[in-house]
Amino acid sequence: MNATIQWPKAVNEIPKAIFTDAALYEREIETIFHGAQWHPLAHRAEIPNRGDFKTMLLGRMPVIVANGEDGRIRVFFNSCTHRGNQVETASCGNRKAFECPYHRWMFRTTGELAGCPGTDEFSPGFDKKNYGLRELRTAEYCGLIFATASADTPPLETWIGGVAETLAGALGGDGRLKLLGYQKVRYASNWKAYSDNDGYHAPLLHVGFRLLGWQGGQGSQKPTANGHLGFESQLKPVVNRDFLKDPSLIDLKATDPESGSRIAQLFPHTVITKHMDVINVRFATPVSVDCTEVHYAYFSHVDDSEELVRHRIRQSSNLLGPCGMVSMEDASIFNRIHIGSFTPGNAEFQKGVKRTDEVWFDVKQNDESGNLPKWDYYSRLMGFKRSEEA
Repeated sequence: MNATIQWPKAVNEIPKAIFTDAALYEREIETIFHGAQWHPLAHRAEIPNRGDFKTMLLGRMPVIVANGEDGRIRVFFNSCTHRGNQVETASCGNRKAFECPYHRWMFRTTGELAGCPGTDEFSPGFDKKNYGLRELRTAEYCGLIFATASADTPPLETWIGGVAETLAGALGGDGRLKLLGYQKVRYASNWKAYSDNDGYHAPLLHVGFRLLGWQGGQGSQKPTANGHLGFESQLKPVVNRDFLKDPSLIDLKATDPESGSRIAQLFPHTVITKHMDVINVRFATPVSVDCTEVHYAYFSHVDDSEELVRHRIRQSSNLLGPCGMVSMEDASIFNRIHIGSFTPGNAEFQKGVKRTDEVWFDVKQNDESGNLPKWDYYSRLMGFKRSEEA
């Protein structure tokens, strides 16, 4: 634990230094990203065919998410079991096998070492079956593929807990999706600033949400004890839409306005959203203490008509991406949180705060206090003690 950072006594305060401290960031990589948490790395719609793959980072560890020749999806460390060379450099594609270019070791899409030159001169006792790509623990929920580097991570359904229903709703109800495409961005902010979105800011910062009638209190917000947060909120069809050249852009064709917005924020920093007819998974990775990379993946449902698919594509590209009409303001705020956090003191939560001596889980849609259970979980996970416990 970094002794220079003092965690405040009040549960609605967090030290600003946690967003800027480089030593703390290094501990977070090991404790959280390489530790006992599940991390969504792909949706099976991204790699639907045998031989399809996607590469990602799990903290600092490169991984390959591969649909094997046997039809099973696995996650491997993207590191040759010979000398540790990165095996695959493409972000996605299809392979009959993965070949390490250094010494031409060849691995099947199921991970086994298929061949390596010069084995008659290898060390005594060498056996190919002991040198397959190292596989991580994986689990799946509604098509979302999770991995963990720890044997101590609880079962996925236990870990997801109280946001399971919201997560399923955000993934189209059953997770039977088809990939539409990606947008990728790097934010000049710490990963925790990126993931600290709340219900309070949505209608205040985002003009798009105000136009869509994000209803104050007309919805629910469900935090969990292990840092997740689920939102289910009303949206209102916009009546006066003359500000758009093509008003059909904001039609709700497959979504009930009563639950027009669903968000599942999974600890530490994955966000799954279904705003209007957009199905969006934001795969995030920490790059450094002051940089976070996010891959916005957009989906349709496999049962959609061609017309509905076109509608989802138009909404996805225009509303929710890094420069979307609803969320374009976020990048500036993430960066300004990071800049402002170099000043002394604590950040304070106020909207919806009922008490300051312990966390609670009964919060309204537009409260910012729904973030407090996550911060309490984070502080304990990282070994901080509140000032009176020190």
